[in-house]
Amino acid sequence: MTRSNALRRCVGSRVALALLVSGSLVLGCSRREAPTALRITPQSSQIAAGVTLLEDFSARQVFPPGNWWNVDISQAPVDPQSSAMIQWIGPTRQAHPDFGPPPYGIPYVGVGGDQPLLPVFFSPYGSQSDAGAPGRPPGYPIPDEARTQPNYIEGGIAGGGTSGDRHLIVIDRDHWLLFETWATRWDPADARWEAGSGATFDLETNLRRPEGWTSADAAGLAIFPGLVRFDEVAAAMPIRHALRVTARATNGYVWPASHQAGSTPGAPPMGTRLRLKASVALGGYPPQIQKIFQAMKTYGLIVADNGSDLYVTGAMDSRWNNGELNPAFGALRGDDFDVIQLGYR
Repeated sequence: MTRSNALRRCVGSRVALALLVSGSLVLGCSRREAPTALRITPQSSQIAAGVTLLEDFSARQVFPPGNWWNVDISQAPVDPQSSAMIQWIGPTRQAHPDFGPPPYGIPYVGVGGDQPLLPVFFSPYGSQSDAGAPGRPPGYPIPDEARTQPNYIEGGIAGGGTSGDRHLIVIDRDHWLLFETWATRWDPADARWEAGSGATFDLETNLRRPEGWTSADAAGLAIFPGLVRFDEVAAAMPIRHALRVTARATNGYVWPASHQAGSTPGAPPMGTRLRLKASVALGGYPPQIQKIFQAMKTYGLIVADNGSDLYVTGAMDSRWNNGELNPAFGALRGDDFDVIQLGYR
């Protein structure tokens, strides 16, 4: 199955144009086909001293165990509007991995605590953006490599380019702080970083964005904790967090989201949690795929942006094999999911 690029939210409105896909369109393998094994191949990710692209954070706790990303929702009640929202998404709509080798997916970078902090000029969401991380001087620890090398910023273009979501995710491993920006661009004329919005998070706390505020994501949530990451898939332990997912449109927001990016009747709100039904058999999938799908059953998927229905976000990583991921995800359909009680906590 060839990948279809999700059309993203536009800078001025913060609302994506959806990629319209027919609910009856069938791509990839049938529901009964067994996907092949996910190949794990070595990759050297060390770029420079102190800067590590796709650093292995699988052994570290991202946000406290009780955080909304990490809570077990396997026994949460189904929302009374679940069937209606699944019908709106499309009961035959196929799931899709919105990640893979470059340029697909969102990269992330690990840096040391001494990485220089650089100012970022935010527009149009400057009033809802963070100047820096809690308890730290202003600025974002953006590596110089992001200006001149591809794949540090979503989209695969050095310096970010001028179109697409262009998310930049940087983790300060020493202070355990998360820095995220949207519509990121290095402006060589003014020698400065620019972005549409930015947010920072202390990964040891449960602090939420102020009510009504966005983040680097439309819903006001952090992006990194919801990514399907190769380091977690390759690790021995299970994935212990919810996954980020998009819908072609949304209608307001519910907790844990803090920001809306649409008011389409019938659409799920930002912050909606989908849960893969317990009845969906996983035994026919290889262990790595089972791990991802089990996370969908235990922790669910949180609607965090407008894009394409049931597109699950993951890290850009050359170790992914889309020829294996796409058929596996494509075997999941809209009616394999429930919407759990809106605002569940």
